[in-house]
Amino acid sequence: MNNFVERPKYVCSMGGAVGTLSVLPRTVPILHAATGCGGNIATALNQAAGYRGNGYCNGQALPSTNTSERDIVFGGEERLVEQIENTIKLIDADLYVVVTGCMVDMIGDNIYSAIRNAKAGGFPVLGAETGGFRGNYYTGYEIVLKALFKDYVEPKSEKNPRLVNVFGIVPLQDVFWAGNLELIKDLLAKLGYQTNTFFGYGETLANLKNAAAASLNIVLSDTFGVEAAAVFEELHGTPYISAPFPIGDFGTSAFLRTIGEALGIEKAFVEKVIEQEQAYYYEYLERISDVYSDLDLQRYAVVVGDSNYSQALTRFLADDLGWLPEIVVINDLLQEEQKEQVLKRFEGFNSGLRPTVIFDTDASNVSKHVAQHWGQSGGQRYFGGFNPGFVVGSAIERDTAELLGVPQLSVTYPISNRVVMNRGYAGYRGALSLTEDLVTVLIGNR
Repeated sequence: MNNFVERPKYVCSMGGAVGTLSVLPRTVPILHAATGCGGNIATALNQAAGYRGNGYCNGQALPSTNTSERDIVFGGEERLVEQIENTIKLIDADLYVVVTGCMVDMIGDNIYSAIRNAKAGGFPVLGAETGGFRGNYYTGYEIVLKALFKDYVEPKSEKNPRLVNVFGIVPLQDVFWAGNLELIKDLLAKLGYQTNTFFGYGETLANLKNAAAASLNIVLSDTFGVEAAAVFEELHGTPYISAPFPIGDFGTSAFLRTIGEALGIEKAFVEKVIEQEQAYYYEYLERISDVYSDLDLQRYAVVVGDSNYSQALTRFLADDLGWLPEIVVINDLLQEEQKEQVLKRFEGFNSGLRPTVIFDTDASNVSKHVAQHWGQSGGQRYFGGFNPGFVVGSAIERDTAELLGVPQLSVTYPISNRVVMNRGYAGYRGALSLTEDLVTVLIGNR
């Protein structure tokens, strides 16, 4: 019997598709799925993603075919045609995307035939088969991107040498996606480049439609968005590079140098940008040096999260903040080759730290991994265990932190104990916000 995943940190692939589309400007997903699927997804994405709200025509207002037993027996394509036509009549949008649930994928409904038969009145209607058994949120993100790149992005014969696209920061699954995209966009602007983030503030569907004009696609992940970027390159001829999500000086400086080399930017110019950002960063970071030393705020740390955040958080804690993040638990469902790629990101820390990296999809096992790493006190009065410690993870790790008797900060999905608006942790300036949050937790009860 296969092991089950207890306390998973993601919804199904249809949920990932819905979440991704829900933050794309003037886009409405149309669910071809069973009654209840949309409501369950809406609750998970709203309350567990920093209370982001439902947005425009999402959440409980999602249009859905509410597929019934009759549709399962006789097919639900006619019902889907009806739903597409009524949605276009009632909901003002510029793009409609049909996404599917498990049941309609299993019975083989041809959603593309239904889309062709629907009277769309000139509005673009796309389709993506996203039945939940296909994977998790990240799978839905990839499926939707591939569909958009294939059926919505217009081919471009000429490339804009000053335009890039960014993938890999997964909306809502990265609860801080909006702020992170703004911070990354600002960094690339300092290098002299215009950036399409597609899902961030100020983005438009025109940016997506004309994305093939970009000279480079930047995937801020080793695992999320890479397949979609490969499809983009095949369809539109735009090359891509994969770079780790950056937090703090060491991670962000390496990121800027990687991007500079890929774009052929003069090294002296890249270094000048780095120096300017470092000056700003350390001007503020130095302000807490006294309290950091006087109150002895250095901590052992356990980092729990996805492969994007885990490597970035660990490097920041070790190299920038001087903490000792000795255990990292990554909760993603990854292939072996993906695990090998992710493990490389935990090498070469400036601090010399080599954390123990554990791949475990069961979020309830974190305390067990801590006990195995530090051992048990056995009643020893001066046992050198996980103390002083800190848990950096999700809201699920609150129980683990309470059990260990240490503070905790939720920075990865799910987050139900914080409200997140435009806060971000990427880059130099995002690292300042993260430092504020970590230190505030430590001194909050003084």
